[in-house]
Amino acid sequence: MREKVSFTSAGLDCAAWHYPGGNGGCVVMTGGFGVPKEPGTDRFAERFAAAGFSVLAFDHRNLGESAGEPRQVARVRDQLDDWRAAIAYAKTLPGVERVGIWAFSLPGGYIVQLASEDLGLSAAIAQSANVDGPTVTRHASRYQSTGSALRLVGRALLDVVGGWLGRPPRLVDLAGPTGTVALLNTPDAQLGSEILNPGNRYPDWQQQIAARSVLPAAVYRPAKYAPDARCPILYVVCEDDKSALAAPTLKAAATTPKAEVLRVAGNHYAPFLDAHEEVVAAELAFLGRRLAAPDLSGNKPAPGDEKLPERL
Repeated sequence: MREKVSFTSAGLDCAAWHYPGGNGGCVVMTGGFGVPKEPGTDRFAERFAAAGFSVLAFDHRNLGESAGEPRQVARVRDQLDDWRAAIAYAKTLPGVERVGIWAFSLPGGYIVQLASEDLGLSAAIAQSANVDGPTVTRHASRYQSTGSALRLVGRALLDVVGGWLGRPPRLVDLAGPTGTVALLNTPDAQLGSEILNPGNRYPDWQQQIAARSVLPAAVYRPAKYAPDARCPILYVVCEDDKSALAAPTLKAAATTPKAEVLRVAGNHYAPFLDAHEEVVAAELAFLGRRLAAPDLSGNKPAPGDEKLPERL
């Protein structure tokens, strides 16, 4: 019950899945940093659609099925522009009256910045979000060897220069064991492929990213936008998250005017694992209150409303 659609961002076609809904609400979604729409959103998008929400799950430019060259280059500012274009497009979809946004990991941080802008959003969900790049990067360095850290920085700098000269990107793995050159060497990051791509369900997912993408992501700090959030934000925080960290997210939530917080046990990917049902129930409850058309019958609460997260 989904169809391929596309929208334009900076003159490029961004590919997306559209799940039609019937309750007036639409959730715009992406996967994590370097994670395309299918492994990153399928399990949540299907649940949101089953509850009556429209869903627009898209690939950022240069990634997945979206257009853009060079491939695997992920620039924070460009991806934010893709989000703005996706939100504008979602408002044109049939039956859509209200729009919310959802993402996890680094794009989960985008959620905080976007919620602070005048985009007409009604709700936002930041799941396992990286809201403080410098703090997260310092913590992640504990799982790097000195040699691999130096090689990563060196490759990133060479790739930046190569980009200026029009050369193809130097790629690094999204995750890898300590001692290897990768975006992240944290214990839970190393589980990402197994959890998001079980049995190689998504064989086209290129689990690498241009090294030039690493340094801007490392200094991105969307927590500074939290006090200016214009719509309610649900923060889903994993207590043992080694890749995005719980503490910075809880601090950002405390400064968000209309924040709700769901804290769950487990690592960065707990919402895809043991905590999945708890997280989906809380997210559906939140979306039901903020996006779904009012229930005039008075008979049923919004989906999952029996399990409400803590509110700040």
